[in-house]
Amino acid sequence: MRTVLDRFLDYVKIDTQSDPDSPTHPSTAKQRDLGEVLVKELLELGLTDAHLDEHCYVYATLPATVTHEVPVICYCSHMDTSPDSSGHGVKPLVHKNYDGRDLVLPDDPTVVIRLAEHPDLAEQMGNDIVTASGTTLLGADNKAGVAEIMAAVAHLVQHPEIPHGTIKILFTPDEEIGRGVDKVDLKKLGANFAYTVDGERRGSLEDETFSADAATVIIRGISAHPGFAKGKMVSALKVAGAFLAALPTDRLAPEATTDREGFVHPVHVSGGVEETTIKLIVRDFDTAQLAHHEAELQAILDRTLTQFPGASGEIQVTEQYRNMKEVLDQHPQIVAHAEEAIRRTGLPLLRKAIRGGTDGSRLSFMGLPCPNIFAGEHAFHSKQEWVTVQDMEKVTEVLVHLAQIWAEQR
Repeated sequence: MRTVLDRFLDYVKIDTQSDPDSPTHPSTAKQRDLGEVLVKELLELGLTDAHLDEHCYVYATLPATVTHEVPVICYCSHMDTSPDSSGHGVKPLVHKNYDGRDLVLPDDPTVVIRLAEHPDLAEQMGNDIVTASGTTLLGADNKAGVAEIMAAVAHLVQHPEIPHGTIKILFTPDEEIGRGVDKVDLKKLGANFAYTVDGERRGSLEDETFSADAATVIIRGISAHPGFAKGKMVSALKVAGAFLAALPTDRLAPEATTDREGFVHPVHVSGGVEETTIKLIVRDFDTAQLAHHEAELQAILDRTLTQFPGASGEIQVTEQYRNMKEVLDQHPQIVAHAEEAIRRTGLPLLRKAIRGGTDGSRLSFMGLPCPNIFAGEHAFHSKQEWVTVQDMEKVTEVLVHLAQIWAEQR
């Protein structure tokens, strides 16, 4: 039987980086390469309906081993890796029996994983750390989750004496670029509740995320030949610069906030003298606060425009996702069962709120309530990304316990 480590080492070698600039779904065809591997393995395990659809979603069903009625649960992870760092040619390395030493990655010795900079390593003494080689990310986000789900399915198949209800498997593309569930078919999936496996620290369970909007500021100036521009030109680029300079830096900014504090954050600027566009993200755990943050953006834009007569502008706001806690609080058993599954592994439970979002945020509001279970990922989106073999094994154990717990409820 292949271990969770065996699976993980195979999966990370497949380049599945998504592309935010691509209009297609999936955004990159290479994500299908992993999807096809997973379907083949699921079929070999006996999940006869396993398939990859035209949108690059993997669906599969593990039949129940009990005859009484049990809610259908789904285990979900995403196959793509972040565009923030290369995912091509990943060479995973296993550093056995970690003892607190610096981990110098051989293909680029300037990339060093230090205990002082990664405090969660203090919990990993004696464990086996998996990293990339220094020139790429590792892809633990979220191939650790994929491997853990696959290992749990394999274990349940090999041990039919373990009681569990019907379990649906869902692997998604393009989560890293915000499109992870755009084309998912929940009717075909047929689950009542779900769990994403895409978290960080061992023992953590996340039932709360930011609520999120996207804000696009469009600034219009007046173009003129620069040799004859006096009294005529109004540069949209300069208006944009003044707007950006007026954004708060000591509050309401990612670099100045933590815990449950929200923020606005410019992520992209494009354009020229006549028109410039600024894209921002707006985040807060309290959904009602988003409107206040957006009103502050509007006030900053209005003040900025008064400095540049002839310029005009507007802000367009688009909803991205909402705090999944608003849905999960209506179904307390989903989180309670996950808490119990973590406790049964002997790990201390760590309840967390995510300063970000997951597929579970959108799935919850699409009618599939979905908290997030830890996958053991650390330093994701970077060349210093790491995960431990022991944490991946624990997640697999959590998923097996969780299936049993749902079946125990009468």
